[in-house]
Amino acid sequence: MIEVTKLNGSKVLINAELIESVEETPDTVISFVTGKKIIVKESRQEIKNLVILYKRDFMTTGLSWLTPDEKKEQL
Repeated sequence: MIEVTKLNGSKVLINAELIESVEETPDTVISFVTGKKIIVKESRQEIKNLVILYKRDFMTTGLSWLTPDEKKEQL
């Protein structure tokens, strides 16, 4: 999940795995594979950086919220 800011200033967590595209029109529009769209204050580059950080964190920590036994079951 990454945190973004809607145009009204409210923060929302979005699933980075469901992002299909990010456009600047000039507002930044995030389109999801579900067909939904959200307009946010962050730039396209900031969204890209947030997704990279999210994926890097996920790759280094794995499923950190699971216990060791639960991780074994996931494998």
